[in-house]
Amino acid sequence: MQVRDAMSSQVLVVGPEHTLRQAARMMSARGVGSAVVIDPDSEGVGIMTERDVLKAIGAGLDCDVERTGAHLTWDVVYAGPEWTVAEAAAAMARGGFRHLVVLDGREVAGVISVRDIMRVWSESQAVATS
Repeated sequence: MQVRDAMSSQVLVVGPEHTLRQAARMMSARGVGSAVVIDPDSEGVGIMTERDVLKAIGAGLDCDVERTGAHLTWDVVYAGPEWTVAEAAAAMARGGFRHLVVLDGREVAGVISVRDIMRVWSESQAVATS
């Protein structure tokens, strides 16, 4: 199975000037664990995860003042939609992260998470045993 078949194509996108609280509220409302951060003044796409928010709050930072641009990963490992789910899982395991931004060329096509991989794996196991 390919990443395009497992990823979420409904991606939450925030800007680097959103506060951590704003981003966390949007992530919570959407039921997602990450937000893609696109900075119009930068080349590239970053990602902010629930773990980034947790670290900032745990460090005593004010989530109404802190901006997403200061609490995200710009050095992102991107997946391609044609990758296999196994390749995505291996990249996550190597990097120690739970989300991959999926790029189709230079455009964000989606996000694949460990949850997505577990879902398609469990579905494929259910089909195989029936």
